[in-house]
Amino acid sequence: MISLIVLGGAAALALLGPLLARFMGRNAGYPIAAGLAALAVLANTSAGRIVDGDVLTASYAWMPSLGISFGLRMDGLSLLFVTIVLGVGALVLAYCPSYLDDHYPVATVYGLLTGFAAAMIGLVTANDLVLLYVFWELTTVLSFLLINTAGPKAAAPAGRALIVTAMGGFALLGAVVMIGVAAGTTDLGVITADPALVLSSPLAVPAAALLILAAATKSAQLPFTFWLPGAMVAMTPISAYLHAATMVKAGIYLLMRFSPVYVPTTAWSTVLVPLGLLTAVVGAVLALREHDLKAILAHSTVSQLGLITAAIGVGTSYALSAAVLHTFAHALFKATLFMLVGIIDKEAGSRDVRELGGLRQVMPVTATLTGIAALSMAGIPPLIGFVSKETLFEGFLEADFAPGAGPVAATAAVIASVLTFAYSARIVYGAFFGTLSQPDLYEPRYAFLAPAAVAALLGVLLGPLVSVLNPLTDRATTDLDPGAEPVTFELWPGITPALFLSLVTVAAGYALFHWRDRVDALLGRLWVPDGAAVFDRIRARVLDLGALVGRPDTDPAPAAVLVRPVLLLPVLAVAAGVLLPAVPAYPGPVVRGLDWVVLGLVLAVVLGAALTRSPVAALATTGFAGLTTALWLLLAGAPDVALTLLLVEILTTVVAVLVLRGRGVRLHRPTRWRRIPAAVTALAAGLSLGAGTLALTGRREPSAVGNYLLDTAEPAVGGTNVVNTILVDFRGMDTFGEAVVVGAAALGLLVLIRRTEAGADARPRVARDGPADTVVMRVGSLVLAPLMGALSLFLLWRGHDEPGGGFIASLVAGVAVLFLRLAHRGDSWPLRLRPEPLVGAGLLLSLLTGLAVMPLGLPFLTPVYLPGEVLLSSFVFDLGIFSMVVGLMVAAVDRLGGGTRAGSSLGPVHHRDVREDQADRHGARPEVGR
Repeated sequence: MISLIVLGGAAALALLGPLLARFMGRNAGYPIAAGLAALAVLANTSAGRIVDGDVLTASYAWMPSLGISFGLRMDGLSLLFVTIVLGVGALVLAYCPSYLDDHYPVATVYGLLTGFAAAMIGLVTANDLVLLYVFWELTTVLSFLLINTAGPKAAAPAGRALIVTAMGGFALLGAVVMIGVAAGTTDLGVITADPALVLSSPLAVPAAALLILAAATKSAQLPFTFWLPGAMVAMTPISAYLHAATMVKAGIYLLMRFSPVYVPTTAWSTVLVPLGLLTAVVGAVLALREHDLKAILAHSTVSQLGLITAAIGVGTSYALSAAVLHTFAHALFKATLFMLVGIIDKEAGSRDVRELGGLRQVMPVTATLTGIAALSMAGIPPLIGFVSKETLFEGFLEADFAPGAGPVAATAAVIASVLTFAYSARIVYGAFFGTLSQPDLYEPRYAFLAPAAVAALLGVLLGPLVSVLNPLTDRATTDLDPGAEPVTFELWPGITPALFLSLVTVAAGYALFHWRDRVDALLGRLWVPDGAAVFDRIRARVLDLGALVGRPDTDPAPAAVLVRPVLLLPVLAVAAGVLLPAVPAYPGPVVRGLDWVVLGLVLAVVLGAALTRSPVAALATTGFAGLTTALWLLLAGAPDVALTLLLVEILTTVVAVLVLRGRGVRLHRPTRWRRIPAAVTALAAGLSLGAGTLALTGRREPSAVGNYLLDTAEPAVGGTNVVNTILVDFRGMDTFGEAVVVGAAALGLLVLIRRTEAGADARPRVARDGPADTVVMRVGSLVLAPLMGALSLFLLWRGHDEPGGGFIASLVAGVAVLFLRLAHRGDSWPLRLRPEPLVGAGLLLSLLTGLAVMPLGLPFLTPVYLPGEVLLSSFVFDLGIFSMVVGLMVAAVDRLGGGTRAGSSLGPVHHRDVREDQADRHGARPEVGR
């Protein structure tokens, strides 16, 4: 239960953060930081039980038919990562008020940062593969949004980060499916407790490859290292949190979590150890080439993550313990350094070590804290970085997946660590020693320094007192390797091979720093491929290929788009007639007299649509064909579908008229040699569809699913309208997903509206309709619009038992919106609707309706009844659907109906000055827009 409370608390802070920021401004970071710190303390109140071997779980039915639950677990590994996420998060949020200026989107930053904390907590406590994947993707989206808060300059780096990590998300999805199929369950606890469930399946190896790919993209391992340095365009607090302590650690967590399954296999080590060590060396080399402090830290993060990845690959108890400890140590010293670099940048106006120097004279506290964190990163005693680095060396010496693997791995780790010492020295010396270039600087206020100071002090204290962490690291290691022997970390373990490697590291690292000019000259001649440029070229080629493949479907001529599917229909019909067995006879008569009347009407209007040259006439005849089809459906006993089609035809026709009005275009009449083949093709396609409908419809009894729904709809959910009960109750999740798509379409239209308004000519648009043709509509709207609104609400209320429901009701409301829009063109009108709150409120209402029953242990969207068997949840869910679809209608009218006023949705079309209209009516000037 503790994991659920912590996750819920973080989610609540994510919702409250923007609200607090509106009232408190950037100082809202302090109460948010206090909230995260309180959650960290709360999570660690269970540390005693977890260290003793308990695994705290909470599980709620999510998709019971698939065996998928909303399951959370808190074991040693989860508690370690939760402590990092919340602890570093609290420090970063306390750092934000001093860093953020008024021009930053403070509310957005606070909401996204705390939302990211919640997503990471969900990721590291998820006890179900599907739930883990959901939170994994949520971190991808939130990180993209956080990077984008830096403004237009962040668009390209954020896009690269999104594409690379989303590609890893697809890989993880494939791994989740494979592991779930192989193990027969998606319960992580069951899978990791019995590795044979997965390893005995032929899917084990491809699933492992996909897991490694997902982790490599998230943790910026080769060849995906390029996105992380580019993402440093984000503001420093975001870099300190995402790229030092949380997001990039998600890949590390994934590898650790699946270690119990794959560590026994040689292939796991054979891939991870070389991958991690090569990334560590390359990242360290690239860091040493940089002079921008933030770029140095970015490449350093890549390098340190490589060391942790390699240690996970070694797979011994000691190596896994070292990976756990270094994960914790890295979060401390790297978050400290990022925050201090932000302070230097704010105070000195630069991050380039060639432009800085001597800052220790004016910023001694900043210099001391930076030196502590850099020494910890370099592995100098008595800091925690020294302990974790030595344990890594010891762990690499134990590698035995190949002959000589241990010495080779340890040598590579030493090389990376030598380079780490050198660039750590560059950070400290370049910024704080030498000649003071800006004597007017001074130490920032202590509130700005305090978060970094806390992290630096912990790095100092936890070196000599590293034994305090032993219970938690031992428990986390046991979670990774159930047979692991406890590893006791201490500052001075005695004379060991790792101590000798540390001495070599310090000596060689100092030599590189001492001869830094020669090293810089050598590294300057080193050719390094630009990963971002390579990625951009690959992306451009993929887009070119997509444009080539999709070119036939982007031709403005309808014939070019329709020719392939229309020609394919007769081919499929002939193939079906030859290859498929004979269809059974109809069980009874299927044609009635009125059917022929409707068929004649359909043929007449389709023929009229084919012959007319007027766009309006074509729209009218096509719409009438839809109306006659709706009549046909009504005769067939499908009133819900008929009513939906009727309303859609009305809305489509009116919206199309809004688009075409005033254009004065005529449909092109093709030549005879094009008309005849087109007519033959159309007839063949139509006859093929008709033959298919005749052959495949109505020749069998209702299916088992159909009978089940007909028999159980009313007893199960109390509704006699089976169509509506299917949409709202039995398949509510599908309907909710489709409604989300509707909401996304509405938001897309709003984006188009804003772009159109931003790029529109400053002249107001013309209202071409005179007063005579609108007075009747305006008067009529006062009566008809309220009636349509009342009818809409009536259909919404009765939908569970009679034809109606949220979608049909929203279409009726959409007709009312269009009617009011047409009646009040050119001036103000009474209805003021904004699509954003309609879509947002509808989405939230439908979502909360489904979530409200989950604390009771019921699946998402389980129906809830009021006393008297009045169904509550279905109506509220339908009301949410209604609100979202109406929001789409309002957005469509805004986009297609002639524009809006700034800051107002569904406002009137801008009209010209009255004097201009009078001049037009007197012939003084030609009418604008003709």
